[in-house]
Amino acid sequence: MQKINPYHVDSIISLMNKSPYFNLLSIVVKDLDIGYSLLEVDIENRHLNPFGGIHGGVYSSVIDTAAYWAAYCELDENAGLISLDLNVNFLAPVRNGKLIVKGRCIKTGKTVCIAEATAFDQANKMVAHGTSKMMVTQGLQTITQAVASAELTSLPDKFI
Repeated sequence: MQKINPYHVDSIISLMNKSPYFNLLSIVVKDLDIGYSLLEVDIENRHLNPFGGIHGGVYSSVIDTAAYWAAYCELDENAGLISLDLNVNFLAPVRNGKLIVKGRCIKTGKTVCIAEATAFDQANKMVAHGTSKMMVTQGLQTITQAVASAELTSLPDKFI
């Protein structure tokens, strides 16, 4: 098995944390590794539904994000991923504090990846869980395209 380049991981985390959508939802990618991701969200009023709990769309976004990045580190250098299916179970409301989301890759195939993610509140109570089925792509939604969109020149090699 190949080893992920820590400089690539640092560059990806920096790039993703500047993403407009991640900034909109205050998603911060904290760590990536082979088959693993960790992200956090500081819950603010903008994350809440009219009833005072976290909106289901926030749960869906963080589960999708954590699953994607857990699978990403197992892919070839410039393969992309597109979500085909996302199943999210809302287990408990969160009204404030920090949301911690851990992603885990279940299966990486040549054409399809399956990953899961679990969200916890700051008391380590499980508040959401989901699975994502993603299609592996060549030349579509790749990191090279994200780098170009951010007007950067390149990233360190993915594997060492």
